[in-house]
Amino acid sequence: MLSVAILAAGKGTRMKSSLPKVLHKISGKSLLQRVIDSCFELNPDQIFVITGHKSKEVQESITDNKKIQFVIQDPQSGTGHAIQVLCKAVKKNEGKLLVLNGDVPLIKPETLNRLINLHDFKNADVSLITTKKKNPYGYGRVFLEGDFIQRIVEEKDCNDLERVNPLINAGVYCFNWGNLSEIINTLQSNNNQKEVYLTDSIPLLKNSLSLEIEDNGELQGINNRIQLSECEESIQNSIKEKHMLNGVTFINKASCSISEEAEIGKDVIIEANTHIRGNTKINSHCIIGPNTFIENSNVGLHCEISNSTIYDSQIIDHIKIGPYSHIRPNSKISSFSKIGNFVEIKNSQLEEESKVNHLSYIGDSIIGRSTNIGAGTITANFDGQKKHQTKIGKNSSIGANTVFVAPINLGESVTTGAGSVITKDSKDNSLAISRTKQVNIENWERKKS
Repeated sequence: MLSVAILAAGKGTRMKSSLPKVLHKISGKSLLQRVIDSCFELNPDQIFVITGHKSKEVQESITDNKKIQFVIQDPQSGTGHAIQVLCKAVKKNEGKLLVLNGDVPLIKPETLNRLINLHDFKNADVSLITTKKKNPYGYGRVFLEGDFIQRIVEEKDCNDLERVNPLINAGVYCFNWGNLSEIINTLQSNNNQKEVYLTDSIPLLKNSLSLEIEDNGELQGINNRIQLSECEESIQNSIKEKHMLNGVTFINKASCSISEEAEIGKDVIIEANTHIRGNTKINSHCIIGPNTFIENSNVGLHCEISNSTIYDSQIIDHIKIGPYSHIRPNSKISSFSKIGNFVEIKNSQLEEESKVNHLSYIGDSIIGRSTNIGAGTITANFDGQKKHQTKIGKNSSIGANTVFVAPINLGESVTTGAGSVITKDSKDNSLAISRTKQVNIENWERKKS
């Protein structure tokens, strides 16, 4: 039986934040959620998240909490105290207990499996991951006697000689839970921090093993914003290298960010300062950016998107968007269409070969095939209480500065006069124009204030 305990109770004071440390995000996902996701791949029998500081906020952050059991540690008196609380809360302390920190987000399932396999093969009481660091400051030092761990000394309790030891504790443990539960309540807070350390259990267990792995970044704990940034950079480098090996070009890799869920096709060029978030798919032969943000959207083949923002939308093939366009959720732009500068599209469908080239707002609309929307066109979709739809048929020509007061339905091949306010439906092959007669008053003198 495999149980997992994730320590997530601390305040994280060095983050200088009102947000609990484990809820800070890297690449769009919280530190805690990343650790939980790694655990899911181990297929454990149960997962415990030990919370304390702002426990309700931490619990509500977890997207799939059906498999999660929460244990509250109050007060937060150290890692050993957290496991003392867990052992009291859970009646059956049996099988293996894998203990992880909620602020070590890059730990890989493969590494955790190696630890569990070593633990099983050696029939250990406890097995833990260690690594050597050139600068071990801040980490507990691990001292070996042959193949076994003799003791672990926390940084603040080390003497000068102990501090030079480069072998550090990564804070990842696999215990024989039954044996741990027999000695866990004997741990005391006799240290400089006045906390109960889980590491103090090591000398009390007979068979304590070290799995030393190369420090490749996955063991990085996060205590401050600098370390948060370093982990973000590590993830982003890995993501972008994967895409580059699959045929994607980054003009300025350092200025871009890509989500782990994103898919990018071959021969795509990602220009500088471009950010692709969420479940976005960019198909082959596109040019994306510069200065572009795309989230949870699908971009088809041979598209060019420049200096623009796109959320939750479908962009089909051979489309040009930008500069300075804003495609808002639930929009669909069909093939060979053009969305130009300073255009906003919201909850609308544009059929093939449509053009909205300049300074327009298209909201809650259906625009027919091969229709041209003139500069400054607005669909006035909101009456103060409800949103209404505008429908414009195919092959229509909409004059500059036309305002459609929705709900409204225009047929096919309709032309509107520039500057018109259209309030009535129009049939196929018609001209819709709404203007007052121009009046010129000669010798007009504006009143002076």
